[in-house]
Amino acid sequence: MNLGRAVFSQLMEHLPSYEFQKCVARYYGDSYFRGFSCLDQYLAMAFAQLTYRESLRDIEACLRSVGPKLYHMGLRGKVSRTTLADANERHDWRIFADFAQVLIGVARPLYARDPIGVDLDQSLYALDSTTIDLCLALFPWAKFRQHKAAVKMHTLLDLHGNIPTFISITDGKVHDVNILDEILPEAGAFYVMDRGYVDFERLYVFTLSAAFFVVRTKSNVLLQRRYSHPVDKRTGVRSDHTVILTAIDSAKAYPEVLRRVSYLDVETKKRFKFLTNNFTLPALTITQIYKARWQVGVSSQGHMIQSVRDRPRLTDSGLVAGEAPWRESKTAEPSDEHIRKEYAQRTRLQRAVNADVASLHESPVAESVYNARKQQELAETSPMRQLSPAGYQRRHGVKDDVETGEALGARRRNLVEEMLAITVSGKRRHRHQGDGSGRSTVDGRAAKRARREGPGPVSIPLVQSEAGVR
Repeated sequence: MNLGRAVFSQLMEHLPSYEFQKCVARYYGDSYFRGFSCLDQYLAMAFAQLTYRESLRDIEACLRSVGPKLYHMGLRGKVSRTTLADANERHDWRIFADFAQVLIGVARPLYARDPIGVDLDQSLYALDSTTIDLCLALFPWAKFRQHKAAVKMHTLLDLHGNIPTFISITDGKVHDVNILDEILPEAGAFYVMDRGYVDFERLYVFTLSAAFFVVRTKSNVLLQRRYSHPVDKRTGVRSDHTVILTAIDSAKAYPEVLRRVSYLDVETKKRFKFLTNNFTLPALTITQIYKARWQVGVSSQGHMIQSVRDRPRLTDSGLVAGEAPWRESKTAEPSDEHIRKEYAQRTRLQRAVNADVASLHESPVAESVYNARKQQELAETSPMRQLSPAGYQRRHGVKDDVETGEALGARRRNLVEEMLAITVSGKRRHRHQGDGSGRSTVDGRAAKRARREGPGPVSIPLVQSEAGVR
């Protein structure tokens, strides 16, 4: 008898249940929907996240497979696909959004001292977005292209522990820079962004809020150098300048000075130029801050690339429901280079298989085996349709050992006798094929007379022609 607690129940014990009930009561979550509470819905979806379930039917099948243990896991309602669908549709989403902020507040202090590869005491955030493709037939409201639907998820990630602090899902057509209007800058924190977020009017809000930003500059940004600072080029830093904006609109939007740092990546041989409003940190630290953002990039396939600590996840629903030790599974998404190499390898293998098949058809042995099988099939269907050795050799280009005309005449007489037997028995009454050197035609009146008189010697008139016997 198993006296231990389920692993799933041990995990859920760490959640602040009192805070969850406060969120439910704030939006009257359990007032109008009976049979499946908000807690049951949260536990079912948490189970699906931990065990990599892909659909509501998958969740239902896995939870029902461990039905006697559901009570010990904390689930009180009956788990079914329609019940989960109704709960996801009717329960207020703000319940889980508020509870997520509670969990973020609990988790962030736990990872505050985690190393991030940069000697920085302040908070460090990475802002990025990813496009999630959808089916246009199922989601017509999310039209992104002419034949494509998509939504865009904007995420502000705290690099100390890689915990999302802000998530916004918008239409796929919304530009990345518009999300800066929804972010409240934290004083003293660093925000790392890509060149898609270059908008000097919005970036000036960070400066007014005493927050710092590090962003890649665009090639069409007009800058004028004011001062140059010494750098150590052995570290990869090529220049460190104090600049101002020279374009009229940009200068009005951001009237302060900026700092431009140029860096050469030795591995990729690429040059990067960064803009920041921080003038105290070394230039190398500015480049390392942006390098920390590379761990949260987005590949061309839409996967979030996070080369950070892998979260432990349980892939077996039985282990989650029963008593089992905690296991870790590395679930890193394949990179673009890995997918490209795998596709090239499959292409090479397919070409090799095609070449082998082509050579097999060109091989004389394969040709002879194919013809032998073909002759065997013809022999089983009808003896009159078989090709003579001479006809077979003529068709396949073999000119050696071709039988003489005398042998062909004897074969023709044999074919006539076989045709006579078939005609008398009543199985074939139409024209029969010969051996390739001529054709024979059965007279209809002779066939009728043969049927009346019964089996016996019947003479079949042959039609003479200039080319020979037909």
